[in-house]
Amino acid sequence: MVRYIERADNLSRLIEVNGQLLLDHERLDSERLRAFWKPIILSTGDEELFGDLYGAWEEGSAAVIRFLTDDRRNPNSIVSSIGQARENARMVRDQLSEELWEELNSLYLFINSRDGEALLANDPTRFYETIRRATFTFHGIAAASISRSESWEFMDLGRHLERADKTTRFLDITSFLPVDEEAASGAATFHWTAILRSCGALGAFRAEHRGEPSEESVVDFLMFSREFPRSVRYCVDRMDRNLHRISGAPRGTYSNEAERVTGRLLSELSYGSTDEVLAVGLHSYLDGMQERFNSIGGGVFRTYVQVRETGDERPPIPAANMSAVVAWQMSQQQQ
Repeated sequence: MVRYIERADNLSRLIEVNGQLLLDHERLDSERLRAFWKPIILSTGDEELFGDLYGAWEEGSAAVIRFLTDDRRNPNSIVSSIGQARENARMVRDQLSEELWEELNSLYLFINSRDGEALLANDPTRFYETIRRATFTFHGIAAASISRSESWEFMDLGRHLERADKTTRFLDITSFLPVDEEAASGAATFHWTAILRSCGALGAFRAEHRGEPSEESVVDFLMFSREFPRSVRYCVDRMDRNLHRISGAPRGTYSNEAERVTGRLLSELSYGSTDEVLAVGLHSYLDGMQERFNSIGGGVFRTYVQVRETGDERPPIPAANMSAVVAWQMSQQQQ
């Protein structure tokens, strides 16, 4: 549930910020606009589905925005994510506060209403702002009304797992941008600023770094910061804490695959550096990071969600020995 809410929030940030910045970038013609929006789809990993639904990239930014916002054929769109979050919340409604359910249900009803559709068509900035504020309210109500039990730990784990994944995908957008002489100067700063704003990190970044955002400074801040709540290192630390509180195992040890992968990743981020990331190649490093997030999510599912299949444990009985068959049947009935 919380992963879907966090996904909707991050996509709203990404679309709103980049849409506003493009309005200020006067020198972008239609071809460059398509070159700017295409990396966003590539970074989400949904380029195959986008190609199946929309064909070539000729429709440009309008098709990308529609695909990421209200296309119900895309399971990762904002509308689809909120719908799936609401369905998951309905299944565990007895474990949620009334206020939390009401907030999520109100958001679901808004995006499926005529008012929501009209707002998206006429004032998309306000639409995305409404989504972001609703997700903030959701997290605030959850923090104020959910007992710090196993349910809360799973909610907090989902939020930070999704947030870490989306931060790496935002950083990965630059890997797909076309390289030209202009990108080496002003456009590079433009793109890194957009990424910081998409993560809500521009103010915090400027408080710690002087000068214009650059590849080195932005990667260092969004990957390794110990204080900024959307940095990958901060999120992985919270994930490690959540997993060990759920299992009861001491931190520094592991009792399942998700804890092992998370602990190892946290160690690498704690002692890693930006120079090492850039030496490997930003795209390759982030791609490997996303695979490990998928491993963590899969490990959590296998450990806590998936129902293990039980084999047929009946003992082999000789066909000729009918008394043994009867005895076994009676034993099974008694059990």
